[in-house]
Amino acid sequence: MTSGSRARATVAGVAGALVLVAAPVVFAQDRMPPIPDDQMTEAQREAVEEFKAARDTTRFGGPFVPLLRSPEMLSRARNVGDYVRFNSALPPRLSEFVILLIAREWTQQTEWSAHAGIAERAGLHADIIGAVAEGRRPDGMAVDEAAVYDFCIELLRTHGVSDPTYARLVSVVEEKGVVDTIGIMGYYSLLAMVMNTARTPLAGGAPPPLQAFPR
Repeated sequence: MTSGSRARATVAGVAGALVLVAAPVVFAQDRMPPIPDDQMTEAQREAVEEFKAARDTTRFGGPFVPLLRSPEMLSRARNVGDYVRFNSALPPRLSEFVILLIAREWTQQTEWSAHAGIAERAGLHADIIGAVAEGRRPDGMAVDEAAVYDFCIELLRTHGVSDPTYARLVSVVEEKGVVDTIGIMGYYSLLAMVMNTARTPLAGGAPPPLQAFPR
């Protein structure tokens, strides 16, 4: 081999090594897949039936699949979810906005996929949804949307809320709405953490809708 050939081989080898180093790590998916019916405990079967009855559905999936490993946790979490998802003081447009902010915070693909369309149908503008997906403060928000956004982001970033930010949210959703906003944040953070830990896959093998934030 000539010196030029050896040099080219060395460069190629280094480049190959860099590609291997730079390549994303591929993790095994679905650490907590659905439990077959014949392998469920009695408590797990009861939790599934209670879930379906409470939500008036025949479906059981998403974060509740991994949560079923602790059936009492599932049932208690579902009870909180029944309130914050369907009965909170926030109108659907704002509650779905909060959910999307939490899904983006945790880069939770299933949560985002489930709620982006619901948010738009509830009246949240597609441009606002797109900005949140990109990690940007949306332009053109309504007064109540801006109050919700600033409250959530400030609480997530600083672990507290300033007087002006608090007062703006109180002015549009009152104190009950502030507590319910925090409840939505907490509940969907719980679901996001569960699914991120379990590596819950998107239904049907759909591509992830969110890009990971740089670390």
